[in-house]
Amino acid sequence: MINRLNADRITVLMKQFPSVALIGPRQCGKTTMAKLFKKNNKKNTIYFDLESPLDRQKFYDPQLLLEELENDCVIIDEVQRMPELFALLRYLIDRKKKPGRFLLLGSASPDLIKDASETLAGRIYYIDVAPFNLTELPQKNNTLQKHWYRGGFPDSFLAKNDTLQQNWINGFVRTFIERDLNQLFGVNFSTDLMMRLWRMLAHHHGGIWNAHSFAKGLDVSPVTVNRYLDYLSGAFMVRKLPAYHFNSKKSLVKAPKVYIRDSGIVNYLLNINRASDLKYHPAIGNLWEGYAIEQILELLPPTIQAYFYRTHDGSEMDLVLVKGITPFVCIEIKNSSTPTISRGLTESLLELKTKNNYIVVPGHDVDYLLKKEIRVVSLTTFLGKYIKTIK
Repeated sequence: MINRLNADRITVLMKQFPSVALIGPRQCGKTTMAKLFKKNNKKNTIYFDLESPLDRQKFYDPQLLLEELENDCVIIDEVQRMPELFALLRYLIDRKKKPGRFLLLGSASPDLIKDASETLAGRIYYIDVAPFNLTELPQKNNTLQKHWYRGGFPDSFLAKNDTLQQNWINGFVRTFIERDLNQLFGVNFSTDLMMRLWRMLAHHHGGIWNAHSFAKGLDVSPVTVNRYLDYLSGAFMVRKLPAYHFNSKKSLVKAPKVYIRDSGIVNYLLNINRASDLKYHPAIGNLWEGYAIEQILELLPPTIQAYFYRTHDGSEMDLVLVKGITPFVCIEIKNSSTPTISRGLTESLLELKTKNNYIVVPGHDVDYLLKKEIRVVSLTTFLGKYIKTIK
């Protein structure tokens, strides 16, 4: 069994907050973590799955049910299926405010669930749960390449062979588009349109978002395509990385970059059928960038904000880490064993004035100064050593 980074945090936070929520994409391991917590919890713990017709029937009168369980810990899986519960949970928590009453699991961003984020404000702590991070996996010679190719969803990464992995991810993508999105947000999406959007996003992976361009390709309005992107982002499938544009005298790009968060899904959508095919793909630079960024951002503390930086004359930085509005770390991601310092990188660092800067590359155990204040490190080294210094 793979030990998850957030497993111990659940126990700690349930001793502090009346409710804790695990939020993240479907099939990423939230239920497994919740059931492990249930097994180890000293308090009597009841588990409900709102995707189960039997459990949903038990919530015919949710107030009566939950009032009877006020001395127990209650786990509610796929809580976004009953958004009306959030107001009730607020009432129950305020009536008897003590830690560890509710552990909620959700597959949609609270911001896109009516009343979810506001109703429980101050009464809940959200834990973002992602698929397997590279640091959670046994570090073998082929771990990075396998993880980059298969992605982090447990059933995908742990499949016995690539054929079974491809079968799983094909079923996951189609089920997500044809059923899950509709259930998550109560919207009837066009399956064909959503699949075309996903494939366009895969080919645009790491590109600057241009709603008009996507709308033209899909023959819909920019409003519609922006709304669809928000839903994919709210289901934790797409990351919109904002542009850094504070206190600059230069002309800057302000639209976000867009990435499909799981590398296994990107590779599937691009018809990359073997790990060895990654290095020959024409988009390998963007594929490595998206993979590395996702691994890094999953480990950052919530006090740090992440951006990219790009000027209209070509200077660019893949990741800018910011406290408040002040940049303090810059990260360039290069798919190269011998990276060099470009003019655009130099100009970006002069503008951003960061003292700790990294170039993140593939490989293992890479760690050296290329220039004062610019360190070249492998992704595994950065995640295992240097990200701990970013606070």
